[in-house]
Amino acid sequence: MDKRSAILAKIRHSLKTTGDDESRRAAIKSRLESHPKGVIPARGQLEPDARLDLFQAMAEKYNASVERIAHLSELPEVTAAYLKARNLPAAIRIGADPRLASAPWSEQPVLELRHGASDGQDLVAVSHAFAGIAETGTLCVLSGPDNPVTLNFLPDHHIVVLTKDDVVGDMESMWERLRAKQGGEMPRTVNLITGPSRSADIEQTLLLGAHGPRALHIVVVEGGRH
Repeated sequence: MDKRSAILAKIRHSLKTTGDDESRRAAIKSRLESHPKGVIPARGQLEPDARLDLFQAMAEKYNASVERIAHLSELPEVTAAYLKARNLPAAIRIGADPRLASAPWSEQPVLELRHGASDGQDLVAVSHAFAGIAETGTLCVLSGPDNPVTLNFLPDHHIVVLTKDDVVGDMESMWERLRAKQGGEMPRTVNLITGPSRSADIEQTLLLGAHGPRALHIVVVEGGRH
């Protein structure tokens, strides 16, 4: 008997059970599949418009900027305006997200699109969020070819596109939605982003951009998912 088996045998002995106890297996399976919820504050349990307002207020509280647009077709224009207002080069890095790809980038011919993961040389990245959490102003961005995880950390400026319909009230609702979408195949990384990167480790002085982007700009598409 190896060490692992010996430890498990001792645990079963203390619980006065055996490894083939079907009732216990059924109870564990039921528990894992039911995803019971704990206490959820009423703070985020709002109608869609009020939920979005709360999300924006909380995101701005943590130093993010928020801009609302009616349709995704406006994204290239507001992206170019963001870069111009901050005297940034007209170049962005995006992944393979089909929603971002469908935006009419050709209407901004001066804007250079770079595709794929960042090598650390990009100043601006654009991602698409899976969800926004109103209660805390947090974005949920999934890793993968659509949104390479390097885009969340390496560029100085991170522009994240979020659809109004994807703003949920609380963290629990976000995980429930993710399980329903992914089934048993969860993404390798789930990045929860609240405001730009910051730290006050040194002399308790707040420093933006300590571990990632020093600016987070959220573009909310209010006119549905397309």
